Amino acid sequence: MDKLCLFAREKVLGTPMSEEVDAYYPVKPECQADIPKIRFKARVGKTLSARRWNAAISQDGHLDIAGVLRRIQRGGIHPSIKGAVWEFLLGCFDPNSTVQERNEIRERRRKQYATWKAECQKMVPVIGSGKLITAAIVTDDGQPTEDLSANSDSQDSNIAIANNDTVLDKKVTQWKLILHQIGLDVVRTDRALVFYEHEVNQAKLWDVLAIYAWVDKDIGYVQGMSDICSPMVILLENEADAFWCFEHAMRRLRENFRCTRSSMGVQSQLNILSQIIKVVDPKLHQHLEDLDGGEYLFAFRMLMVLFRREFSFVDALYLWEVMWAMEYNPNLFALYELSHDSSAATCKSDKLTIDNKLLKQYGKFERTNVKTGWTDQKSALAVFLVASVLETKNKLLLNEAKGLDDVVKILGDITGNLDAKKALDKALKVHKKYLSKAQKS
Repeated sequence: MDKLCLFAREKVLGTPMSEEVDAYYPVKPECQADIPKIRFKARVGKTLSARRWNAAISQDGHLDIAGVLRRIQRGGIHPSIKGAVWEFLLGCFDPNSTVQERNEIRERRRKQYATWKAECQKMVPVIGSGKLITAAIVTDDGQPTEDLSANSDSQDSNIAIANNDTVLDKKVTQWKLILHQIGLDVVRTDRALVFYEHEVNQAKLWDVLAIYAWVDKDIGYVQGMSDICSPMVILLENEADAFWCFEHAMRRLRENFRCTRSSMGVQSQLNILSQIIKVVDPKLHQHLEDLDGGEYLFAFRMLMVLFRREFSFVDALYLWEVMWAMEYNPNLFALYELSHDSSAATCKSDKLTIDNKLLKQYGKFERTNVKTGWTDQKSALAVFLVASVLETKNKLLLNEAKGLDDVVKILGDITGNLDAKKALDKALKVHKKYLSKAQKS
């Protein structure tokens, strides 16, 4: 597959829309009763099908992103083409690029990933071996543990520790200290799926996360990243492509994972959530404050891993792609390519002249932001999605929540019972209401 040109890859054969989507992500028989109910179904005329995707790509590879976004926002993406479409939604490729240009970018990225992987393999040979590490391989001061021989070659994997550069030694040690934690998280991630019955697939996920942790030295690895990365590993056969898809997703999310002794990254979004509820539903906000829940910590998990726990695997993927389509900004690729600063992911609309044709290339949510001049990146659609859930549970929270435990229980009951499409529609309404009231105040 790697030798095929990108155009051939994108022009995948059509798949019957009636085919059950959960067949693409089979669940182990013994886990069937434990997973949330799957609600998403591919629908003719609404879901982006392989045929419609093919038709959206011109002969030289230009993508009609406006048409693609409309279809995704109506009914998600068929599993047979999710990986290819996600790469565009996440800004990996410019829809105005040609097949040749995308092939060149893909090849360059694969070479870069191979370089990073080789660098990591020199330090820890287990990487790329089809195995993964679940026990600590070094002590806090960088010395190999007694269990190291069970995980990797102790002599080879600690070459970098012998380096005279103290700063480098510290970075290497910090990275090695987290590798077994990544492994422990990997074996718990999506373990109901048949895909992860095979250790080689677990190892693929571990490799991607381990290499990302090495490359992103500022944040490294934080628990929860495996939930974000897992779908990319499943959807994209090539490991390097999966890495870059995850890396682009993290450009949106990485600040949520930035934690210090005094603060957690997602706190900024929780603060925004608090402001939103205070504006759109002051009575509910006051009630939550009276319950000592004004910091909205009960919504931490929803924002951190984008509702992975509240939905089935299939529905979570549907939720993500519709959210990304609604948040889509046609300048995303250019901004990512021009700047290595992930905080530059949002286009400053006040510096651009946007005509109606270009405006159609924005997702619903981002289009509203552009029209109103709202450019606060922390006010992501996910925050309004949480707000919509709180609004939906308004009566229960006001009448039955006598403490934070009750709030957690009421919100916990949404697992498997939340309709992603309805929740997103509600989120857009909350967004519109918030902007209207915020501009008046």
